[in-house]
Parts: sequence; C-alpha cells; structure tokens
Amino acid sequence: MKIIELTSRITEYPGINDVVKEDRELLEHAIKASEMAYAPYSNFFVGAALRLDNGEICLGNNQENAAYPSGICAERVAIFSASATHPGAKVVCMAVVAHAAGRELIHPISPCGACRQVLAEYEMKFNQAISLLLMGDSGPVYKIEGVKNLLPLMFSRSDLGK
Repeated sequence: MKIIELTSRITEYPGINDVVKEDRELLEHAIKASEMAYAPYSNFFVGAALRLDNGEICLGNNQENAAYPSGICAERVAIFSASATHPGAKVVCMAVVAHAAGRELIHPISPCGACRQVLAEYEMKFNQAISLLLMGDSGPVYKIEGVKNLLPLMFSRSDLGK
C-alpha cells in the first residue's frame, strides 16, 4: 500500500483592493455579471468574467430553470461563450464572484465539479493553465494558478488510452 498526499496552492489576498489592477478589473466585471444572473429558485447569484489572450473579456452568469437540472453555471456560460465567439483564443484568467439574497458570503465560492472539469478541458486544449480569482461579497480573494489546484485527479484524454 502507498499513500499519496495531494496539496493545493492558493494565494489569499485580504480583499479586492489588494489584488493587481488587472485582476481587480476582472473581478469587477464578474460582480456586474452576477447582478444579471437568473436565479429565482436558489437566490444564489454567480458571475464569471474571463480574459482571453487576445484581450477580450467574456462574461457569464448562472441561469436557473424550473426543470432542474436544466440550468447552467456562470463559469460554463462564460467559457462556452468565449469558445463560440472567439474560437482559438486562450483563456488566461477567470474571475468568479457570488452573492446570495439575504446573507453575506464572506468566503470565496469555488467552481462546482462540472465546471472544474470543463476548465480542465480548456487547459488541456490550449496546453496552458488558467488562473482563477474567487471572491464572495466581502472578505478574501483567492488566486489559484491552474485547475489542478482545484481538481488534482482530473479526468483527461490520456485517461482514455490510445
């Protein structure tokens, strides 16, 4: 038997004003995107903003549906929109911001498993790590370099064999 220990590397900043200007601007785009989310069932509003290597910013927000699970997360809305409108452009960084009606989120919210796997796919597609910025209503901002820090045993094409 062998025990394998997995670790994640996350940089924590005290707040949005403590990150570099480029990251702060991306977080601000994600905040605006979260304000346009359609979340009448959960009242949990998530916005995503991503920066492409061509300088474009693409937005996404969660879209709920009474026929659960027909909705889709903000992260996948943003990345699929970017892929559809800017094919071939690499995702450099994605900011994800969340807030909930009636309560304050003081810790960052991380992407769900499906979104982590989609992000991993785009990292593999372009052979480039995607930086992630995560933030709640207040409190710290997490910066994570690459999806492997969130999904260390991710499924990849190499798992499919030859």
